[in-house]
Amino acid sequence: MGALHTADYAVLVGYLVVVTVIGWRVTRRSPDADDLFLAGRSLGWGVVGLSLFASNISSTTLIGLPGAAWQSGIAVANYEWMAALVLIFSAFFILPKLLRARVTTLPEWLEQRFDPRLRKYLSAVSIFLSIVLDTAGSLYAGALVLMLFIPGLTLGWTCAAMAIFAGLYTAAGGLRAVVYTDVLQTVVLLVGSAILCVLVLGEFDYSWARITDALDPEHLSLIRPIDDPSLPWLGTLIGLPVLGFYYWTMNQYVAQRLLGARDVETATRGALLAAALKLLPLFLMVLPGALAATLFTDLDRADTVFPRLIAEYAPVGLSGLILAGLMAAIMSSVDSALNSASTLISVDFVRARNPAITPVALARLGRVITLTLMALAAIWAPMIDRFPGLFDYLQQGFAYVTPPLVAVFLLGRFWPSLTASAALRAVVTGHGISLAWFIATQIGWLDIHFTIVAGLLTGLSALAAVVWQALLPAAAGTAAVSDVDATPPQSAALRATAWGLVALTAAMVIAFW
Repeated sequence: MGALHTADYAVLVGYLVVVTVIGWRVTRRSPDADDLFLAGRSLGWGVVGLSLFASNISSTTLIGLPGAAWQSGIAVANYEWMAALVLIFSAFFILPKLLRARVTTLPEWLEQRFDPRLRKYLSAVSIFLSIVLDTAGSLYAGALVLMLFIPGLTLGWTCAAMAIFAGLYTAAGGLRAVVYTDVLQTVVLLVGSAILCVLVLGEFDYSWARITDALDPEHLSLIRPIDDPSLPWLGTLIGLPVLGFYYWTMNQYVAQRLLGARDVETATRGALLAAALKLLPLFLMVLPGALAATLFTDLDRADTVFPRLIAEYAPVGLSGLILAGLMAAIMSSVDSALNSASTLISVDFVRARNPAITPVALARLGRVITLTLMALAAIWAPMIDRFPGLFDYLQQGFAYVTPPLVAVFLLGRFWPSLTASAALRAVVTGHGISLAWFIATQIGWLDIHFTIVAGLLTGLSALAAVVWQALLPAAAGTAAVSDVDATPPQSAALRATAWGLVALTAAMVIAFW
């Protein structure tokens, strides 16, 4: 199992050559800071949508989703369809205000709404998550796959090699290089995953009756009981929207594509395209993983399900294409996270302290920061092997860290009178509760599913904001003057498309209830 043939290596090499050429051509533009971080705010809706999808379809999807489905069934796809709903919500209620403010980073908007303290707080947390979870997790997933197919590789050196490749073309070309390679990667990814899905379904004669006979009915159910250990229905209801909102709206490495769109209409179209694409993983990645439960009963780790499917069912040549798609998606998340973390440091810390720095000097510093962060992520990535599974490592990390940030961001957007001091104290209070809850969970005092925890922590953080708002005197912090919400009403066609996607999502959930 796992051996690649000459044709497979040829496809892989061809992919690397194409990505290198794209990065080199973009690098010739000598991008300044605005081009490096936001592609000159000139991205079209197709590039935005495909890049959003590609930056997300990495370790959490191609490795984590099939593995989780193999282990506990298709309920893990709830993360995907919930993401579609979150993208639609953000496109109409959050994104127009951000684009109107002409911000480069999400923390920059918090400074406009509150004060510099909230900006630096969110930025610091986002940088930490970007390196420890997003970049390191993607490097680990890629190394795991390559080690299964290429004998003799070691985890540490493989992570380092991937980090160097992604770091160099990201530092050179910036966001434009990232999103253009993402377009290629999305096409390869979708084609490869679709072909593999067809091959796996062929093992069941493309018969849904055979599939339902082979698997436990609960394995094919999206909505699980409240005591389900994998994903209870209450966690889907109150936790996944929180995790999804942070990821798709507040996470700089995802939001950067939307902020780089040429206007609100373009960004909205891109978000809706990404929302439509997020309905595909249930069929292309989760269902094959669930079916693998009857095909592979000898696996030691769930994270190896997708590579095993490639090795067992993809013919010579096609294995290389699918593996290229997998590596493309993983590299997309690596380059995205590196570029966004570099943007946060350069804009929220360096330029905030030195407004006179030139765009060229800021871009040069951004490249140095990208390479430094690349090294840190490569060092941490092998440590993930000590955790029980990649998907849980990523999602639990977000579940305990992001809820206070989500609560304050949404309150800041929809509660104009919330003051900066109350907001900052609410975030700190929320993270204090999160830390205490995490410790209590680790020592066995609490045993609540992390998705439910995420929802509860969001509610407690919002409550803390209300309490601090009432306790603090007016002199302790004044609310930012809320500008007139001149959010342009998106066109009727876009609104109809959004409602169509909501209906399609509802139909899919009901069908697999």
